[in-house]
Amino acid sequence: MTERSLPRAVRQAMPVAREVAVEVAKQHGVCIRPIPLKRLDVHTGRWEVVDVPCGATLDAKCPPCAKRNRQLRMAQCREGWHLDQEPAITPDGPTDEQRWLVEFRADLQARRDQAAALGEDTTDWDAAIEGVDAEINQAGMRGSVLGRTAPKRTRSTRRRQDAPNLPKRTMTATTLGRTFESSDGKVYRPSLFVTLTLPSYGKVRDGVPVDPETYDYARAARDALHFSKLVDRFVQNLRRVAGYDVQYFATVEPQKRLAPHLHMAIRGTLPRAEVKQIAAATYHQVWWPKTDMVLFDGAHLPVWEDGTGYLDPATGEVLPTWDEALDQLDTDQDAEPLHVIRFGDQIDVKGVLAGTPDADQCIRYLSKYLTKSLGDTLDTDNPAQRHHAARMVEALRFEPCSPACPNWLRYGIQPKHAKPGMTPGRCRSKAHKPDHLGYAGRRVLVSRKWSNKTLAEHKQDRRTWVLEALGQPDEPTDPHRYIWKPVPAGDANVPPLAMRLLRSVAERQRWRTHMAQLQAQADGQDLSATDLGRAA
Repeated sequence: MTERSLPRAVRQAMPVAREVAVEVAKQHGVCIRPIPLKRLDVHTGRWEVVDVPCGATLDAKCPPCAKRNRQLRMAQCREGWHLDQEPAITPDGPTDEQRWLVEFRADLQARRDQAAALGEDTTDWDAAIEGVDAEINQAGMRGSVLGRTAPKRTRSTRRRQDAPNLPKRTMTATTLGRTFESSDGKVYRPSLFVTLTLPSYGKVRDGVPVDPETYDYARAARDALHFSKLVDRFVQNLRRVAGYDVQYFATVEPQKRLAPHLHMAIRGTLPRAEVKQIAAATYHQVWWPKTDMVLFDGAHLPVWEDGTGYLDPATGEVLPTWDEALDQLDTDQDAEPLHVIRFGDQIDVKGVLAGTPDADQCIRYLSKYLTKSLGDTLDTDNPAQRHHAARMVEALRFEPCSPACPNWLRYGIQPKHAKPGMTPGRCRSKAHKPDHLGYAGRRVLVSRKWSNKTLAEHKQDRRTWVLEALGQPDEPTDPHRYIWKPVPAGDANVPPLAMRLLRSVAERQRWRTHMAQLQAQADGQDLSATDLGRAA
C-alpha cells in the first residue's frame, strides 16, 4: 500500500521523514544544522563539500552542538578549579602577517602626522588607520599598537558614603590561594563556590510579582543592562582583598523572576564573612546623561542631516553629540550618576574540595542553564509570568543599553557614532530582545589564568582522546593544505539536509562501533555484532 492510497487523515498523522531524520541525528549527537563548505585539497586538486557543525550554544538552535559546548565548559571548569601548580602562559611569537600589519600601521601614522603638520585634512588617514587597527585585532593580537589614543575621562575614585570600606592585603604573585595541612599530614587546597543575586524589586511568588503595579521594573531593567559591569567590579574588589590574582569560572543564569544572577567557582579560599563583605561593598556607577525627561517621541523625532547629524525638527538645532553630553556632565559639580547597581542580600558562599561529590555537583550546577537563553525560564502556560515578561521587555524598550543606543535620541542626545535611520525604541542590540531580558554580556566568564588552556586547546584535548580511542594518529594538519569557501545557496552539489544528516549518523555509528570493539578487546570480552550494535 502506497502513501497516496491511505486516507487523508491517516497521512496527516504520519511523521515527516525529514523530521524523523532530525530526531535520529539528535539521538546520535549529530549537528542538525550543519554548514556546508567547499574544501579544495591543494595537494590533489580535489574539491569536496564538507559539513561543519554549526557550533550553536543553545538547545533551541541545535541540541547536539549545545550539549557538546556544555560538556566542554564543564571540562574547562574542572581542570582549572583546583590547580596545584602555577599556570605558565607564554604568548605566541608574532607571525609575518602581524609584523607586516604593524609596520604598515606605523607608515600610515607617520603620513597622517605629516598631513596634520601641514594643516591638511586627516579624515581619510584616520579612516585608513581605523581599518588597519581592526585588521590587527582580527590577526590575533590583543590590545592596540599605540594603546589608548583618546584621553580617558577621569572621575573621583572616592568611595560612596553609603558603601562600606574594603580591607586590602599586600598582593602576592600567585593564582593558587592557600593550602591547609591536617594533623595526619594531608594537604588540602579548598576553593569557593559563590552565588550572587540582584536586589529585590518587589515581593514575588513563584517568579511573578505579587503586585505588578508596585514592582520596580525600571530598576530591574537597568540592573540587568549593567550587571556585567557589577561583576567586573566584584572581581576587582575580590583580588584587592584576597591579596593574590584570584582566578574564576563563572556563569550568568536566569532566575525565575527573570533577573540574571551569577554562579562563580573561585580558585582558593577566603572567609565566608569576608566574601559577603566584599559583595556588600561592591557597586557600579553609570555616569551617563539623565533620561528623566523625554524630549522627542512619537511623530516628533529628530531628523538626520548629512554632514551635521541629528537636528531638532522644530528648531533645526543640532542635538549635542555623545561626547558633548559627557563633557557637560563632567563640568557639573552637582552631577549624580544615572544609575547605581549593587548586589542583593542573598549571597551564598560554599567551600569545596577537589575530587569530592560536592565539586562535581557544583560544576553541573554551574553549567545547568548554559544551553538555555535567559528568556527560556518563562513559563508560557502561565499568563501571569507572560505578563511579567512583557512588562520587563517594555521597560527595556526605551532604556539606553549603551552609548551607541538609538534610544538616546528620545532624550535629546545623539548616540555615539550616530548614523541615519536610528529610531528610539528600535535598538537592534540583543539586550532589548525577549530572549535576553536586558543582559547582553557573555554567559560564561573565565579568567585568563584559569586552566592554562584556551577553549580551542580544550577542544583539541577531546579530539586527541577520541582519536587515541579509535587508534588513529593525531597528526597536525598542514594549515596551507586546504582552501575553504562558502557554498552558494541552491548549489546542486549539496545533497538535501536529510541525506547529509543520515550520512553523519552512519559515520557516528561506525565510530561508536569501533570504540566499543576496542573497549571490548581491552576488557577481554568477545562481543557479537548484536552486542556491538547495542553498544554503539
